[in-house]
Amino acid sequence: MAKLTDEFRKGWQGVAPPSLGLSIAFAAACLLLATLARWGLSHVRPDIYFTPYFPAVLFAATFGGLRIGVITALIGGALGVVLNFGDASADRARFALLAMYWGVSALTIWGVEHYRSMLTEQRRISKRLIEEEDYRKLLVAELQHRLKNKLSTVHAVLHQVLHDQPEVWARIDPRLRSLATADDLISRIDRAGCDIRDLLIAELGPYGHVRFTLNGERLFLPSKLAVTLSLMFHELATNAGKYGAFSAPRGLLQVSWTVNDDRLTVTWDETEGPSIDKVSEPGFGTKLLKSALSAFDGKSEISYLKTGLHCIMQCRIPKSG
Repeated sequence: MAKLTDEFRKGWQGVAPPSLGLSIAFAAACLLLATLARWGLSHVRPDIYFTPYFPAVLFAATFGGLRIGVITALIGGALGVVLNFGDASADRARFALLAMYWGVSALTIWGVEHYRSMLTEQRRISKRLIEEEDYRKLLVAELQHRLKNKLSTVHAVLHQVLHDQPEVWARIDPRLRSLATADDLISRIDRAGCDIRDLLIAELGPYGHVRFTLNGERLFLPSKLAVTLSLMFHELATNAGKYGAFSAPRGLLQVSWTVNDDRLTVTWDETEGPSIDKVSEPGFGTKLLKSALSAFDGKSEISYLKTGLHCIMQCRIPKSG
């Protein structure tokens, strides 16, 4: 009984087609109920011959498909002509109503089949998207695992090479550990989000905590916005390490943020870095900085001042739910 119930549930929901026997039994039950309804209505209107069979055709076609729907419509029409619950006999008017009944039933069956095909296609697309999402998660997890292993290998190799140079190793070791912490944080915020201060500390920590200042209240970032800002902060920090404030001995960075209603404004301000004489053509990093926040109704403005790079990022904070 449980197996039959499960098969009926899957067939009704369109998850799996029901067996032929179950489809026929369901159609017969629909015809029986329609005939009983017609018998009850005949006490009020004896000339109602086919109307009660429309729901039977609809439910039978929805459950069993095209063939079962057509068979139900044909049998319902025959019952409407043959069975009499009164003194009326079959005449031309009844056959005209029969033609109308079959016409409406054909439209009903076509509509049901169209809906079933759309539902099947939607389920197929949903299944493919779920499989692709699972594959993406598996691939990202594998890449994160390999990145962590490579970073651990680099850490071990450098430790072995610089074993006799403890002063150099003391400067490199904290940066490698901070980079590993930043990678772990990014993998976590993709699922749960994080606080903006923790995100900045993870990204800027490898360059030394005395090189940057953070100004702003505690602010939790939803996962998608946190991942986007982490990519932008990483790009800005990398550029600061190569060409900006972190590449100069006295270079400093100040990052501040404010929230007005649901709008977030982040200011990235570098000072005491190398003078910027010439700005190269925009690369991938610059394009990322200018377009990443568009999904959050935001934008970025980058200015190359004599004191260093100045960037203002503005966006809407989506609701966590």
